[in-house]
Amino acid sequence: MEKGYLCLVLHAHLPYVRHPEYESFLEEDWLFEAITETYVPLLQAFRRLTEDGVDFRVTVSLSPPLVTMLRDPLLQERYMRHLSNLVDLTGREIERCRGDGVLHGLAGMYHSMFTETREVFAETYGMDLVRAFREFEELGKIEITTCGATHGYLPLMEDQPSAVRAQVGVAADHHRATIGVQPRGIWLPECGYFPGVDGYLAERGIRFTFVDTHGVLHAKPRPRYGHFAPIVTPSGVAVFARDLESSKQVWSAQEGYPGDFVYRDFYRDYSYDLDYDYVRPYLGGDGSRKMLGLKYWRITGPTDEKEFYDPTIARERAHEHAGNFMFNRERQVEHLHDVLGRKPIIVAPYDAELFGHWWFEGPMWLEELLRRIDAAGGPVRTITPSEYLEEAAPLQRATPFHSSWGYLGYSEVWLNGTNDYVYRHLHRAARRMTELAKQYPDAGGLRRRALNQAARELLLAQASDWAFIMKTGTMSEYAHKRTRNHIARFTRLYEEIRSNSVDEVRLSESEWRDRIFPDIDYRVYADDSRPAPGGKAA
Repeated sequence: MEKGYLCLVLHAHLPYVRHPEYESFLEEDWLFEAITETYVPLLQAFRRLTEDGVDFRVTVSLSPPLVTMLRDPLLQERYMRHLSNLVDLTGREIERCRGDGVLHGLAGMYHSMFTETREVFAETYGMDLVRAFREFEELGKIEITTCGATHGYLPLMEDQPSAVRAQVGVAADHHRATIGVQPRGIWLPECGYFPGVDGYLAERGIRFTFVDTHGVLHAKPRPRYGHFAPIVTPSGVAVFARDLESSKQVWSAQEGYPGDFVYRDFYRDYSYDLDYDYVRPYLGGDGSRKMLGLKYWRITGPTDEKEFYDPTIARERAHEHAGNFMFNRERQVEHLHDVLGRKPIIVAPYDAELFGHWWFEGPMWLEELLRRIDAAGGPVRTITPSEYLEEAAPLQRATPFHSSWGYLGYSEVWLNGTNDYVYRHLHRAARRMTELAKQYPDAGGLRRRALNQAARELLLAQASDWAFIMKTGTMSEYAHKRTRNHIARFTRLYEEIRSNSVDEVRLSESEWRDRIFPDIDYRVYADDSRPAPGGKAA
C-alpha cells in the first residue's frame, strides 16, 4: 500500500565561466568535469531506466548559466578537445601500466569511460545535453525547474526589489527560450528565502520552490505537518522543505554514503604522481599541474595511505546503499503516515554535481534506487512537485521563515569577513541600473545595447558563487577578480550611457566575452516596487 512520496531534487548549477580571450582556461574545467562525471552519467542512467520500463520521477534544476554554457559552441568545441586529450592520455596509461594488473585495469576503465562519453556527447546527444534533459521531461520522467538568473543570493537583495525581480524574471524568460515551456518551479539560489520573495515568484507564474528544513518548521503559523508537507505562502506559492534524515544519509562525507572507504577518492589524482614531461601535453595553459581525472585510489581511510580502487566492490556497495536508503524511506513514510494521517512527502534535494563528480558512484546509486523503488511497488513512490500538487490534499497557508541551506542555515556563508565588501558595490550598481532603466524607458540602437550589457554585468557580478568561493578560500583570487571586473565594466557603461559616449568597440568586446542572456531587456529593472502581498501564483 502506498503511504508516502519521495521527491528527489538534483540542483544542477555552475557559475558562468567562458574565456574566449584565452586558448584554454583552467576554470572552464569545472564544466568539463561536470559533463563527464555528472551530467552524461545521469542522462545515461535516465535512458537505461526508461528503456527498461522503470517508472521513476526526478526533479532537475538547470540554472541559466549552466544551460547557456552547455549550449555554447565554443565551450562544446573545447569540451570535445578536452575529452580527446583524456582518451589519448588514458590510452598511453594502458600501455604504461601493462605490467601492473590493477593499474592496467583502472586505466582501461577510464579509457572506456572517456571514449564512451565522447561518443554519447557528440553522437547520441548531438552535443546538446539541455535537449536531452528536455526529452526526459517530455516523457514525464523528470521535471525541470529554473533557478535565479545567475544564482544571485536573494535574501541579501531584499532591499533592492528591482534586483530580485530581475533575477527571477530573467531566469523565467530564459527557461521559456531554452527549455521551451513556462517554468513551474524555481530553485531559490542557496535555498535563500525571505518573507515576500514569494510575491516575485507569483508575478512570474511560478507555482513552487524549495527551502531548508527550518524555513518551514519556523513558519507562521506553525505547520501542522512539519516539513513533511509543503505550505502555501500568502502569494499562493507552494514551498517544499528539505528532509533532514534523507539529506544527511547522502550529503555527509562522515556519516553518509559518499564517505564509505571502498568508494573512489576524489582528492588524489595520479597526474600529480606522474613525470611532468609525460603529463605536460595535457595540462594546457601555463603548464601548471592539475587534476586530469586519473583517480586510481579508494578512500581507504582518514590517513594518506590509500589502496587501489576496485570498481566491482564499489558498485556492489552503491547497490547496498541504495537498498538501505529505500528501506529507511519506507520505514519513514510508514511511521509518518500513521502519525500524520496523510501521505507525507520526503523532499531530498542535492547538488547534482555530488553525483558522479564528488561521489563517483552517485549515479549508479541513484539508478539502482529508482529501480528498486519501482520494482518493490511498496509504500514509497517517487514524485515531482507538480504531480504532488495535483494529487495532494489541501495545503496549509503559512509564511516561511528567513533561511538558507549551508553553514548555520542563514546567510553566513555569503556574508562574512571574506566577502562582505562586495555588497555595497552590488547594491549601488543595482540602484544605478534601476535609475538607468527608468531614465531611458525606450532606448534604441547603441544605447540599448549598452543598457542590456550593463544588466548582464550586474547579474554576473551578483552570482552567489563568487562569495561562496571567497569563503572557502579555493580559487578565491578568481572569484574576487570576476566580481571586480563585472562591477568595473558596469560602472564604465553606466558613466558612458549617462554621458552619451558609449565606446562601441569596448561594448562589442564585452558582448563577445559574455554571451549570456542574448534576449535580455534592461527594462526588467524599471520596476522597483515590492509585490503586493496576497497575490496568487498561476
